[in-house]
Amino acid sequence: MEIRQPYPPGAPHDRGPGYEQRDANVAGLVQFAFWMAVVLAVTLVGMKYTFDYFKRVQPLGATTSPMVSETEQTLPPAPRLQAQPHFDLAEFCAAQEASVNAYSWINQQAGIVHIPVDRAMDLILERGLPSRPASEAPGGTLPAVAAPPIIAGGMDVQGPCGYLNEHPVPQAPMGKNE
Repeated sequence: MEIRQPYPPGAPHDRGPGYEQRDANVAGLVQFAFWMAVVLAVTLVGMKYTFDYFKRVQPLGATTSPMVSETEQTLPPAPRLQAQPHFDLAEFCAAQEASVNAYSWINQQAGIVHIPVDRAMDLILERGLPSRPASEAPGGTLPAVAAPPIIAGGMDVQGPCGYLNEHPVPQAPMGKNE
């Protein structure tokens, strides 16, 4: 049976006891602990004065009791953060779409009705726009002609709700260059 030596051949056999033979520097550790306590104390005092300063400059008002219901609490001033902006936009666009495509009374006594935009355009095409006779026009003026709006890229602009509607985007045909 072979016995292995803990040291390689030719190495000195006395490498020491294998543990720290001197004590830790107690004076150095105490000095480090003291200065660490001083830094912490200065930081805490500085934070206290900083928070007191902020409390004086920008008071938050009375604290709200957790027993107060959510309906009684006041909302912060606008603009408020939106937790789910896409859903808020979809809700806004649905309300706009319902408003544009619905019939409703504006003033029932005067007989003023809100009609859908598509129906109003059809009525304008059928009946035309009301105009005054040329004899009532101010002298020396020409009729005003409105220029059609110029839209970059020739695309239909629908506002913030346009991307919610599914409209195919025309693509250039792919083929050989001529």
